[in-house]
Amino acid sequence: MRRSEFLRAVDAEFGARGSSLVSDLVLTQLGDRTAEIALDDGIPPRDIWLALCVEADVPLERRHGAGRLEPRRR
Repeated sequence: MRRSEFLRAVDAEFGARGSSLVSDLVLTQLGDRTAEIALDDGIPPRDIWLALCVEADVPLERRHGAGRLEPRRR
């Protein structure tokens, strides 16, 4: 997951409150950082996305592959 995919996933899942969650919600799985700080610290966006999903109780079926515009092709 890239940073842009992370941001799309946040927008799709949380809508208008997404930016507040990214900047304000402390994620215990990431050492008590916000998603914004975790991104700046170089933590992979996928790890941040999953930690955000845990904190916000996002159902499992909406966590995998979120934020992708189209499937990867090999």
